[in-house]
Amino acid sequence: MTAHDTQPDDGDAIHDANCDVNLEVAPDLARRRLLAAAGIGAVGLMAPFGAEAAGKAAATTAPAGASSDPVVTPPVAGLHLQFGADASREIVVSWHTLQPVKRPRVLLGRPDGRLEKTVAADEVHYVDGKSKQTVYAYHAKIGALASDSAYLYAALHDGAEPQFGTFRTAPRGRQPLRFTSFGDQGTPTLGKLFTPPAGVTLPPTYVNDNLGSPVAGDTVLGVERLRPLFHLFNGDLCYANLAQDRVRTWWDFWNNNTRSARNRPWMPSPGNHENELGNGPIGYQAYQTYFSVPPAEGQSDITRGLWYAFTAGAVRVIAIANDDVCYQDAGDSYVRGYSNGAQKAWLEKELTAARADRSIDWLIVCMHQVAISTADKFNGADLGIREEWLPLFDKYGVDLVVCGHEHHYERSHPIRGQQANGTLTPIPVATGTQVIDTTQGTVHMVIGGGGTSAPSNQLLFNPPCCRVITGVGERDEKTGKRPPIYVTEDAPWSAVRNAARAYGFASFDVDPGRHPGDMTEIRVTYFDVVGLDGQIAPFERFTLRRPRRDGAGRG
Repeated sequence: MTAHDTQPDDGDAIHDANCDVNLEVAPDLARRRLLAAAGIGAVGLMAPFGAEAAGKAAATTAPAGASSDPVVTPPVAGLHLQFGADASREIVVSWHTLQPVKRPRVLLGRPDGRLEKTVAADEVHYVDGKSKQTVYAYHAKIGALASDSAYLYAALHDGAEPQFGTFRTAPRGRQPLRFTSFGDQGTPTLGKLFTPPAGVTLPPTYVNDNLGSPVAGDTVLGVERLRPLFHLFNGDLCYANLAQDRVRTWWDFWNNNTRSARNRPWMPSPGNHENELGNGPIGYQAYQTYFSVPPAEGQSDITRGLWYAFTAGAVRVIAIANDDVCYQDAGDSYVRGYSNGAQKAWLEKELTAARADRSIDWLIVCMHQVAISTADKFNGADLGIREEWLPLFDKYGVDLVVCGHEHHYERSHPIRGQQANGTLTPIPVATGTQVIDTTQGTVHMVIGGGGTSAPSNQLLFNPPCCRVITGVGERDEKTGKRPPIYVTEDAPWSAVRNAARAYGFASFDVDPGRHPGDMTEIRVTYFDVVGLDGQIAPFERFTLRRPRRDGAGRG
């Protein structure tokens, strides 16, 4: 089935849940106040007021012992945010460099520039297995924040120009909020446009070494048009494992995404292309270095940060790492089973606790590889996910799963239970596509149009079918990969697909209801990204609905 938006786009759907931070004074003034309160000169900010004034400021207020030589001192690069486990109280400010720095820290203030505190950042690093380049990352973990509150901050280290951002903490309890989601982005590298042979019709394809395309920049600006509280990133972030220069690819990725990620947390799940050969025992050390996500039980130094959870309002988000259970061999190394069951044990414990917590209405899972897909000659669905994760989603009533891996948009009907066949075909429990009761089943959304140059929207089966990876063959001597074993099934769970456009993202507006026992809703809009500067157009809108769990309703 194909859906198109039929409601007038008057802008209300975009702006009614604005989570952006409005500075209480002029931005430059607020930033100068923040630096001045910390005893730091703001040379770059004061430059418009005259070189003489800037020079005096540098001479009188620069921190003692700081080098101002830009050749010696690396800049603050790739500034970005992550929530802690409690998004109403905890945030992490992160950046990275190519050499160690002195006194990495964050100045935290209010929107008017009042300084609240200075927080030291912890240093972590990894050595890229291909280039042998060492990358250093800095994570300032900030707690005891006020809920639903705006903050201004500056990230800096000795000798570097401060970089600024803003954020808003999540509300506590049942309050409205907005988040967005996509996966499979790449970088906005301007590669050469590939011209297919005569008689072959293909979507625009850019030739570079990490599946990037210019649209990877447009999707960021599209997200910024909606100004969500946070963004869920469903794996395959920049495809660094395919790149000749993996470190530069990560730099390009962060240079692009810091335009959004310095002002709102981008919360990731790892995809198969985050598995980089030589970067740690199972390949995820770069990913684990750049991000600092909430800690989780059952993790070792090898699996640190690969799964986690956080709460925003009445929403519990659980991010999991699917390479642990997938049959498909799609990374730089085959790592299926790497947690030895630790992730599954944590997931069940986490789901049990979330469903026992009457303050949590919504259970949302963010992951990469998929349990459903109607794309032909692409990745397909993975039986490992159906075997390991879907029974837990059914048992604990997960409402929504967002994923990527397939480079198009589609969603399922609410599903619960599986057919007794070799592919464990999910069973749809309802077929309405506009208003969905998630107490009946889990809706899966494939949102893999973040910007990669290899879309799959023109490869959809018609009528819908699904290729399921049920195992892998022997390792191929030429490719080093285990080839997938596919079984094709009917797709009764298929609800809506977008064959017309490759790129886009979803927006989720949470309406908690007003009284105990009310219905709570998530109004979902999938936006096509249709042009430069993040121009967007709604493809479809629908509503997820369930009773609030503080009343006597189901769920």
